[in-house]
Amino acid sequence: MIEVKNFTKKYGDFTAVDDLSLSIGTGEIFGFIGPNGAGKSTTIRFLATLLRPTSGEGRICGHSVVQDPMAVRRVIGFMPDDFGVYDGMKVWEFLDFFAVAYEIPRVQRKQIIGKVLELLDLTKKRDDYVNGLSKGMKQRLCLAKTLVHDPPVLILDEPASGLDPRARLEMKALLTTLGEMDKTILVSSHILSELADFCTMIGIIERGKMLASGTINEIQRKIQSHRVLKIDIAGEDLDSAAQLLRSNPHVRSVERFDQTLTCEFSGEDSDKSRLLGALIAQGVPVSSFAEQELSLEEVFMMITNGVVS
Repeated sequence: MIEVKNFTKKYGDFTAVDDLSLSIGTGEIFGFIGPNGAGKSTTIRFLATLLRPTSGEGRICGHSVVQDPMAVRRVIGFMPDDFGVYDGMKVWEFLDFFAVAYEIPRVQRKQIIGKVLELLDLTKKRDDYVNGLSKGMKQRLCLAKTLVHDPPVLILDEPASGLDPRARLEMKALLTTLGEMDKTILVSSHILSELADFCTMIGIIERGKMLASGTINEIQRKIQSHRVLKIDIAGEDLDSAAQLLRSNPHVRSVERFDQTLTCEFSGEDSDKSRLLGALIAQGVPVSSFAEQELSLEEVFMMITNGVVS
């Protein structure tokens, strides 16, 4: 759905983005992560056909970003990190303006605007003036105009920027809903907690270079030489459970914390299932058995500190 190959953007001697490549499949929600100035917005503006590359290519829904920008604009919804509003315009007029720009026939516009307002919970604001809306409502409205032409691909640059905690949670819920509608979404942020719960893939960029991309689990596997299992035991005798774990060829460094055993595990998923089966077969009262995952913040810090090359 979205393909970027060897994208580079230079401003004189300064390289904003350096040989970046990424691939986002249909229906994926791709979290584009990096500090301010890392190159996220430059890449997003390129994909939105607002910036010509120094070199490289991008394709969205099969259309070339460089060679066929008008076709790309018809299949994307772009939400910039900052957008202007129009004094004296009502909410419905603002959306109607963009519907006209996308050449949506007059007979369809009222119904489409009504559906978008309902989706974004803006129906009660329909006749309010845009410049009188709160920051959170303006962000909702910007997302609403992004959806007016029902694009299959959404490109969202810092959609929760400047919002209060409540509005951030509401924006996250909206993006989750859009993901459930099978939209392919590229969403950037430097606030990792905004992305961890709903992104199917992430890409980490710093100083213009893509350091890692894939699912959080895939990147975690690259970071950790061994998986870490966390096993909660309901009974008193954890020593026998620990001994059984140590006898497994895929297990090492078993540690105990109260009623919990943790261990490094080098096996595959099938080996993990057999390990659980062996514990149960020996009568160990296992109340919880799970792989301990790194948080998105931990993944980001480890990668940017050079753990993954």
